[in-house]
Amino acid sequence: MYAFEPSEEQKMLIDAINRYAANDLRAAAREAEESGELPPKLIEKGWELGVLQASIPEAYGGFGERSAVTGVLAAEEMAWGDLAGAMAVFTPHLFALPILLTGSEAQKQEYLPAIVEGEWRPYTAAMIEPFFDFDPQALRTTAEERDGGYVLNGIKIWVPFAAQAPAMIVYASLNGQTQGFIVPAGTAGLEISSEREKLMGLNALPFYRLTLKDVFIPKTQRLGEEAGHAMEPILAAQWVAQAAMAVGVARAAFEYSRDYAKEREAFGVKIAQKQAIAFMLAEMATEIEAIRLLNWEAAWKMDTGKEDAWQQAYLAAVGAMDMVMMVTDRAVQILGGHGYIRDHPVELWMRNGRGFAMFTGLMMV
Repeated sequence: MYAFEPSEEQKMLIDAINRYAANDLRAAAREAEESGELPPKLIEKGWELGVLQASIPEAYGGFGERSAVTGVLAAEEMAWGDLAGAMAVFTPHLFALPILLTGSEAQKQEYLPAIVEGEWRPYTAAMIEPFFDFDPQALRTTAEERDGGYVLNGIKIWVPFAAQAPAMIVYASLNGQTQGFIVPAGTAGLEISSEREKLMGLNALPFYRLTLKDVFIPKTQRLGEEAGHAMEPILAAQWVAQAAMAVGVARAAFEYSRDYAKEREAFGVKIAQKQAIAFMLAEMATEIEAIRLLNWEAAWKMDTGKEDAWQQAYLAAVGAMDMVMMVTDRAVQILGGHGYIRDHPVELWMRNGRGFAMFTGLMMV
């Protein structure tokens, strides 16, 4: 059985992240959104909390063992502060965790210590493609075996920090199977857009489009090398991270709108006492808790090696997509006209929340 009570170590980590989320991320979120840039010191401070480092064994430069449950607790708390900031701090997870989960021993030894022992560096990954029927298990970016290696061709979008990344994992279809390939910066044929992609939200986070034209990758840079790898562990880690961050954003919106409703008066009473508002708040709280528990169970199944863990993770992510949109939209409604103006953060949370249906491949714990 799994427990609903975090361990002492988990409580300490959550408390530390909560202080960082409240005092640093939340405080900087609006200015970062408007300016389009997160301060490097802000990201580095989040990196120093050691979420990734605690997931990497000592043999590879870390100081712990990976726990999906700990990861989702950390991701929720970080996203409660600000989604863009949380995703920035967690960007190196997109590169390090697939190597930890599915990479060869040589790949773990080569890459993981360099990532976790130093300062934050934007190692990243490229998964999403610009097609309405995008499916991580049926990619249009291709990998063709040739000349003792692989040749990659295709287009990727929404790649965080691609222009600054020392290396990235590019996912492509090899004989109909999705596989990851380690692509160092400056590899011939890898073209990164000069302009950042423009999205509805997350304007503080730099996203870029990639074009791969006959990018040659040695066999040693395929995840798992010649043996390859399964995608289920990687997708499961992405889905529980996505669900956790959706819960964090939704929780922020719920708490803010709840507190606003307790203070705002209309016709002589607090609007929280209005039945329509009270019912909305109750449903918001119920949906948040339901997805949180579903996601905790998925993470527990991942940690205990249950065969259906990736399926449970997928259900949590799908449920979270709808939940976060409903909660953030209702938060804007509860604030009325104030919900639409930038003096309040609910409009930002709604814009960010709308994106979770498209965020596969952008988060990982």
